[in-house]
Amino acid sequence: MATPATAVQARPQWKLYLELTKPKVVALIVFTAIVGTLLASPGVPPLAALVWGNLGIALAAGCAAAINHVLDRKIDEQMSRTRSRPLPTGGLDAPRALAFAGLLGVLSMLILWFLVNPLTAMLTFASLIGYAVIYTVFLKRATSQNIVIGGAAGAAPPILGWAAVTNSIEPQALLLFLIIFIWTPPHFWALAIARKDEYARAGIPMLPVTHGVPYTRLQVLLYTVLLVIVSLLPWVTHMSGLIYLVAALVLNGRFMYYALALKLTDRSELPMKVFRFSISYLMWIFVALLVDHYLPTTQLTG
Repeated sequence: MATPATAVQARPQWKLYLELTKPKVVALIVFTAIVGTLLASPGVPPLAALVWGNLGIALAAGCAAAINHVLDRKIDEQMSRTRSRPLPTGGLDAPRALAFAGLLGVLSMLILWFLVNPLTAMLTFASLIGYAVIYTVFLKRATSQNIVIGGAAGAAPPILGWAAVTNSIEPQALLLFLIIFIWTPPHFWALAIARKDEYARAGIPMLPVTHGVPYTRLQVLLYTVLLVIVSLLPWVTHMSGLIYLVAALVLNGRFMYYALALKLTDRSELPMKVFRFSISYLMWIFVALLVDHYLPTTQLTG
C-alpha cells in the first residue's frame, strides 16, 4: 500500500508545483480582486486592468503561498491537514520551491508594473511581503492575534483590483477591504478550534491554544456581529442597493445562526461547518455586490 509520501512523489511534477500555489485559496483571492476591478468601473473595465491586473495578482498570491509552504514545512509535517503537502513528503525540496516562488514573484511584478500601473505593483508587493514574511515568519509564531493583524494582507485583493483600474485607493475599495479584514478572524478561528490539538503540538499560538475554546467561540461570535455591521456599510454609504442589502441580510442571518450555535453548544461538527460556510459567505457577498453594481435600476438607497 502506498504511503502519503510515495503517493505525492508519484504525482506529476507540475501538480506538485501547482499545489505550492494553494490554488483554492488563490482562486478566492483572485475572485475578490476581480470584483474590485469590476466595481471600480461603471461599465466594462479596461482590458489591461481586468486581464493583466488579475493575472499579476494571481501570480503574486501563488508566490506568497509557495514561500509559505517553504517556511512552514516543519509545522506542516506535524499537522494532518498539511503533512501530505509536497515539501513535507519530499515531493519537492525547499530550493526548487523557492526558485518557483521567485519566478512567480518576478513575473507578477513585471506584469503589474509595466502592463498595469506602478501603484498596483507596489500594493501587491506589500501584500505579498505582509503574508509571506510578516505573518508567516513573525506573527504566526508570536501572538494569538496573528490572524487579526496578518489579515490585512489577505484583505488587500479588492484594493489591488480597484487600483488596477483607477490607479488610486478610494473609499469604496477600503470598504471591500474592511469586509474581508473583519471576516478573517471568525473564518480562521473556526478552523483553529477544529485543529486546536494540532496547532498546540506544532507550537503555534492560535487563539484556542492560548485562551481556550470557549473564549475563542465568544470571539467568533463577536467578530461575526461586527461583520454584520461592516457588511451593511456598502448599502448605508449608497455604494450598493437593494439586491445587495437583501443578500447581505440573508447571508448575515445564516452566519449569525452558525456563530450562535458555536457559542451555545458543544457540537463537534460545528467549527468546520462555520469554517466552510464562511467561505461561501464571502463568495456570495461579493457576488451580490457585483450583481447589484450591474443592475443599478433596482437600487434602493438608505
